[in-house]
Amino acid sequence: MNAPARIRTCSIWRSLEVVGDTPTLLVIEASWLGERRFDGFRQRTGLLKALLSDRLKKLVAAGLFEKRKYCDAPPRFEYVMTPKGRDVYWTSLMMLRWETGWAKSGNITVELTHKTCGHRFRPEPACGSCGETITAFDVDWREGPGVGLMAPIYSRRRQQRHSPETATSLMNEAAQLMGDRWASLIMRSIFTNLYRFDEIRQDTAIATNILSERLKWLESIGVIRQRPDPDHPSTTQYRVTRKGVEYYPVLLMLMIWGDRYYASPEGPPVVLFHKDCGKPLDPKVVCSHCREPIVSTEVDFKIAKKAP
Repeated sequence: MNAPARIRTCSIWRSLEVVGDTPTLLVIEASWLGERRFDGFRQRTGLLKALLSDRLKKLVAAGLFEKRKYCDAPPRFEYVMTPKGRDVYWTSLMMLRWETGWAKSGNITVELTHKTCGHRFRPEPACGSCGETITAFDVDWREGPGVGLMAPIYSRRRQQRHSPETATSLMNEAAQLMGDRWASLIMRSIFTNLYRFDEIRQDTAIATNILSERLKWLESIGVIRQRPDPDHPSTTQYRVTRKGVEYYPVLLMLMIWGDRYYASPEGPPVVLFHKDCGKPLDPKVVCSHCREPIVSTEVDFKIAKKAP
């Protein structure tokens, strides 16, 4: 009998087990937009009652939401984000940034205002030491104290690549991409310089047929492309496109969240460095106008439906 596959310990993997699911991301987005009650979530997300109930229960069990009673007769409840749930805010902002810049598939738009400086802003990923905006090209990494091998245990979920037609969503394509756990893990592998099919398969422990299908889908939405391997012309490499490069801050903020809540006692599996200033990277999401870190309670937003 073959030994079970082992993969690198990864805070992104652990985070995706909690939030790497399209319906879950739609619920989280609805919460940012002010929904607290079941009917509000259902109207905002377009999810079926049973599916919505299941995702709310899982978010409560994972500690992202708290279920609070607001009426005794009959008993009625609302779902309020905990500090752990609110810490997903930077990941959500990076998803919104990517969707706005590249996907443009949501059916509503949002205008953000930073209360601290009073200006409309675009959320920017920045180095916590020097304050400069960062991209995938600006970050180096090495193994951290929590590096090791883990069994790729995961919950089975039905693939969902299209938001329900009744949903009122800001981030359709971003939610589909992060909500497909395998796709996000493939992107993680490519960002860590694993470009060949076999390298990606070994890194993610994805079955060959699933990996082939996900690679084709990622190509179809324009985040990766194939090119000949310069060292082995008969072999194909998978590289990120510019659209794919811009997705990097989403995974970066998801990793930071995972490090905070799911890293081993020894520390994070990966330590990042900002090439420009040479210091360990403590990434933050900042206001594009005043460059101060963004706090969810210091942001006002205005929602509008896109013109047909």
